[in-house]
Amino acid sequence: MKLYQVDAFTDQPFRGNPAAVCVLDGPRPDAWMQALAAEMNLSETAFPLPQGDGFGLRWFTPKQEVGLCGHATLATAHILWAEGYLRPDQEARFETKSGLLTASKRADGIEMNFPARFVTDTQANALLNRALGAVPRHTSVLSSAKGNTYLLEYESERQVAEMVPDFAALLATDARAVIVTSRAETPGYDFVSRFFAPALGISEDPVTGSAHCYLAPYWSKKLGKVEMVGWQVSARTGVVGCAWQGERVALRGQAVTVFKAELLPAG
Repeated sequence: MKLYQVDAFTDQPFRGNPAAVCVLDGPRPDAWMQALAAEMNLSETAFPLPQGDGFGLRWFTPKQEVGLCGHATLATAHILWAEGYLRPDQEARFETKSGLLTASKRADGIEMNFPARFVTDTQANALLNRALGAVPRHTSVLSSAKGNTYLLEYESERQVAEMVPDFAALLATDARAVIVTSRAETPGYDFVSRFFAPALGISEDPVTGSAHCYLAPYWSKKLGKVEMVGWQVSARTGVVGCAWQGERVALRGQAVTVFKAELLPAG
């Protein structure tokens, strides 16, 4: 089987968010996919499996399977077109645990169609604030059976960019994942963000497409605009174009193949 590593949400190698893509030649046990994801040791490894007029798609962190991942879906779509699994004019269709996701090739990159996620206001979380080392101006959350995803808005881009979380303390909170954000001050961007998820085995994810499923509706309401550009200000940085479309969010970005290899039969 073919195995690829792709830097997503960037047009330059060694920037953006790296994801592994293993194009399956048939169904594989969950334990095998989890073991390969741990071997790759990236925030996500994607496993597309040809089926019908599209692909089944699953994503694994080094620690567990996740139900939605933006950058690994972008990486997968990029590989399907770049390596000839799909024609440039074909839509990529993915059946996932988050329903049908689609991607289309554009002159300026790839556009994906994802479900929107909506947070609600909540009280400040003292444990969370201590772990992050900063007090937000606004706290909101989406709670689910899998845990709490917090979205914290701060006063300035600098606060977000310079944040140094205590990940051990963050792991001890009730947060499954934390998105920190502020309005952008750097020209060309509407908002900035970072994403922390030690509970998922990811201290900090360099560029998080799925976080923009939360950020696009959140900032669209605040900024009064539909089309926005998000800048994830991690060490690697990355750019995510997004548009809130009711129950869906359009995510746009570029990707670069870093290497491709063959997975040996022993695997």
